[in-house]
Amino acid sequence: MSDTPPEPNDLRALGERLDALKRQVEPPKRPSAPTSGEIAIRFATELLSTVLVGAAIGFGLDKLFGIFPVLTVVLFLFGAAAGIRNVIRASKEITERTAAAARAAEDEKKER
Repeated sequence: MSDTPPEPNDLRALGERLDALKRQVEPPKRPSAPTSGEIAIRFATELLSTVLVGAAIGFGLDKLFGIFPVLTVVLFLFGAAAGIRNVIRASKEITERTAAAARAAEDEKKER
């Protein structure tokens, strides 16, 4: 081995050759459509977490200020609204994922 460091151009060329070999060995990952279980867990998590956090913050503030049911109910409703908004956002994301998987399947059929 030599004591001189390798040249940057040599390292770049080596990296490009390694990347080319890796592409030959590994097939490209194609997007997959989410399963119904994934969708159900995602929606339940999105909705339940925001409702629970809103109610917990409201309950804590009610205990702090001594006005028990007021802030719990208000922040529970805000949490429910935020949860519904998150579920809508998640459904758009899942729709895009499903469409990408369908496009990848169509492209694969065309290549054959």
